[in-house]
Amino acid sequence: MRSFLKVFFATIVALIVFTLAIIFAFSAIIGSVTSASKPDIGSNGVLVLDLSQQFREQANSNPLNTLLDNPSGNIPGLYDVVRMINYAKGDSAVKGIYIKAGSNENGYAASEELRQALIEFKKSKKFVIAYGSVIPEKAYYVAAVADKIYCNPAGGVEWNGFAIDMMFLKGLLDKLEIKPEIFYAGKFKSATEPLRATQMTDANRLQTTVWLNDIYNDLLLKTAGARHSDTATLHNLANTGAVQTANDALKYNLVDGLKYDDELKAEMSKRLKKDADADINFIPFGNYAKAVNYAKSGAGGKISIIYAQGDIVDGKGDKEQIGGDDFVRLIRKARLDDDVKAIVFRVNSPGGSAMASEAIWREITLAKKVKPFVVSMGDYAASGGYYISCAADSVFADETTITGSIGVFSVLANMKDFFNNKLGITFDGVKTASYADLGTISRPLTDAERHFMQASIDTIYSIFKTRVADGRKKDTAYIDSIAQGRVWIGKRAIGIGLADKTGTLQDAVNCAAGMAKLTDYRTREYPEQKSWLEQLTDQSYSAESRQNALIKEIGRQQYTLLQKGKQLSAMINIPQARLPFDFEWK
Repeated sequence: MRSFLKVFFATIVALIVFTLAIIFAFSAIIGSVTSASKPDIGSNGVLVLDLSQQFREQANSNPLNTLLDNPSGNIPGLYDVVRMINYAKGDSAVKGIYIKAGSNENGYAASEELRQALIEFKKSKKFVIAYGSVIPEKAYYVAAVADKIYCNPAGGVEWNGFAIDMMFLKGLLDKLEIKPEIFYAGKFKSATEPLRATQMTDANRLQTTVWLNDIYNDLLLKTAGARHSDTATLHNLANTGAVQTANDALKYNLVDGLKYDDELKAEMSKRLKKDADADINFIPFGNYAKAVNYAKSGAGGKISIIYAQGDIVDGKGDKEQIGGDDFVRLIRKARLDDDVKAIVFRVNSPGGSAMASEAIWREITLAKKVKPFVVSMGDYAASGGYYISCAADSVFADETTITGSIGVFSVLANMKDFFNNKLGITFDGVKTASYADLGTISRPLTDAERHFMQASIDTIYSIFKTRVADGRKKDTAYIDSIAQGRVWIGKRAIGIGLADKTGTLQDAVNCAAGMAKLTDYRTREYPEQKSWLEQLTDQSYSAESRQNALIKEIGRQQYTLLQKGKQLSAMINIPQARLPFDFEWK
């Protein structure tokens, strides 16, 4: 017994010592991470703008990169990148910017803000070089501002115009004997078309043609200015399929030369006054973000920047969602904080839940009574995204922002025949009132229930139009004429009164500072970024890792189809102020 107790207590002591050692070691790691000095970016550096990275509204950091002190693996937010490009103008350690233009994962409005930042950077007389083996048009939109654009001799430039494909599910639903019950307000509100039609309606074809051509014309106009050409010539190149090879791209002045990677590096070395085979100090924006103080940090009043990115959902949202409860709380916190002198609301959303949009709208109206409230629109601020924008004191949009889509819809599913005829499943039950089972999938709606549903959608649409009319100080009848679910781009939205000015997020911040009479200010961004330890234990970050792994396994196109199915499922029986699914144009 004595021997047993000796071994037992020795084991306990060993476990305690081991646990304490682990705690001390983990604390040391935490201390080294949190107190790590700024990385030395050296001198004679070249910032690398990799357009294959998606610059979301807020930084996308991997907790393992932070733990391993590898900041280059973290992707800064769009506004971070814009501010860093501006900071680099006066940074003697940075001699130029290298644009990797092999692809572009950013939307056109985000690309527009990058483009404008690069134009400002060029005023410093530092070089900007763009390169891609094959340069797609969306990447070319940004690359065109460079001093020199090069592509691989075996590559080229994609120059064939834009196209948009929409998937229609009605034929599939008919074969499965699934009958969607669809209710909508607005003749252009095309979000339910994939469920009720086999091709685009005339109204949807009209609006899509207009906004797609508006973005295409913006590409032509800005390319013409950058390449000293004209829009008619550029459109003719696309329309005739004239640009098929790298030599064609060179012939028609879309690029300045054809170079292999080593030749590109040799040219940059020459600009840096280095030997042709010398290493170049390439600086990823993730490293640069950690090395320099690029954010506004004055001693005056505080401006809160609240980023609203993703679908609008009821309750608490996940990462990349706008949860109604979460954003009501964030706006209320900024409203009640006396140190906050103005609020800038950055909206990048195709919409979502009408109820959550209404809750956020309400909190915005309370906030603007006590301090300036300015909206900056990103790639999307449409339907519910516009609902939560319209009450602001001032609304800024990028020229190619997708906005408007003022309309509402709701979808229910009648799956009685599918279950009965395809699966042999039947339903039966009891209820205490005639409409207690309204919305069940086991039977079709009655005429009375359809009337209830359409009346509810019409009421929400009427409220939506009233919110816009009040916010934009317009007559409700006028708002109805430009609403109807119709999509507009930012430039047209300004012309019809849905937005006030063309401008970037920085322009919106400047406006808010002016309205609050702040000559010196600091900014604070929300939702606040979580620490690397919180990220490691946060399920939403784990979910994002699983998502990336799934995309790698099945491919992005198949993953997109899966997400559209999940999105449709989430819409069932919830009134939506949302764009027609997601736009994918190429």
